[in-house]
Amino acid sequence: MVNFAPMARSNAALRSSPASPLPRAPAGGFLDDAGAPLDVAVGRERRRGRGASSNASGRYEPIARVAFDDGWSSLEELPPFKTTVWVDSTRTIINRNTSPDIAFDRSINPYRGCEHGCIYCYARPTHAYLGLSPGLDFESKLLVKPEAASLLEKELASPGYEPRVIAIGTNTDPYQPIERKYQVMRRILEVLDRAGHPVGIVTKSALVLRDLDLLARMAARDLVKVALSVTTLDSALARRMEPRAATPVRRLEAIRRLSAAGVPTTVMVAPIIPSLNDMEIERILEAARAAGAREAGYVLLRLPLEVRDLFREWLRENYPDRVEHVFKLVREMRGGKDYDSRWFERQRGRGPYAYLIGRRFELACRKLGLNRMRTHLSTSHFRAPKVDTAQLHLFDR
Repeated sequence: MVNFAPMARSNAALRSSPASPLPRAPAGGFLDDAGAPLDVAVGRERRRGRGASSNASGRYEPIARVAFDDGWSSLEELPPFKTTVWVDSTRTIINRNTSPDIAFDRSINPYRGCEHGCIYCYARPTHAYLGLSPGLDFESKLLVKPEAASLLEKELASPGYEPRVIAIGTNTDPYQPIERKYQVMRRILEVLDRAGHPVGIVTKSALVLRDLDLLARMAARDLVKVALSVTTLDSALARRMEPRAATPVRRLEAIRRLSAAGVPTTVMVAPIIPSLNDMEIERILEAARAAGAREAGYVLLRLPLEVRDLFREWLRENYPDRVEHVFKLVREMRGGKDYDSRWFERQRGRGPYAYLIGRRFELACRKLGLNRMRTHLSTSHFRAPKVDTAQLHLFDR
């Protein structure tokens, strides 16, 4: 496995300290061996257009390397965080899960990491498995699976394969900016279209409209539904919280055009963040319904592992007056903790505040006529792809 360790120029000093695990400062930062704050923040200019404020080493790394000014003003020479892409040489493409609180048992992730840079993304901790930081590395060091379509075709052709809805976009966004170049998602859809296999897509990108021809054709056979995540209608908040995702207006336009083409659409109000966007629930649902959405769902803010500290850093920088209040409400909905990973609790939370959010959502959906009918995708069109048997003729001699 390649370890893309953060590097400084030759005249910049590096300070190392154990990183697995790092003791946490009371304020949410990290401490070195001596108990002093370990500064992992990255300057604004270097991270312009990014979501995270820092790039702490992953939790599995034996040391943490942090650039600091050694008196030669060398840190100003460090390059900005540019998006770099590597090939992920995976051998299988369909992931399986048995989580009882998730409606699907299989999914596909065309990419690892996500350039959208959403600060709240619960997938950030997965970058630590690659020896990378869940912070800025997650949104700037990406892995692409160029063989995803051919791998999918082989797996669908496997003897005994039973078709069920494949979910795409449940971990990282399949329509993130680099999809324009690599078109992995487009080729996956082409395979599913030919095989007559159902798929559910979640995205916050208007790039989904590029594939409207395929999606409309699949929708005519009940093979696809698309969920657009609309976190806020406030463009300023969206730009800070989801810096490289489509604007709220473009996401609503995507819902409108998909719906007009006959593609079943869902609006996901996700995540709902107390004291930041929870006051927008009804307005988001109204806007999405007016655009043509048929169904709606929501998920409360989730703060597993490194996401907690990254989100706290972001709040301190952008909304310093709300930090304590936001986390107070989060703990009220998580049984006194910053996060509760238990089945069924992690999506909805518990307690009076979580109950209030759930009832507001249900009442708004009922008033707007959302979720009156659920879209059920069909497996009756499935035909296993034909495996290329050209190589078998070698044994005929």
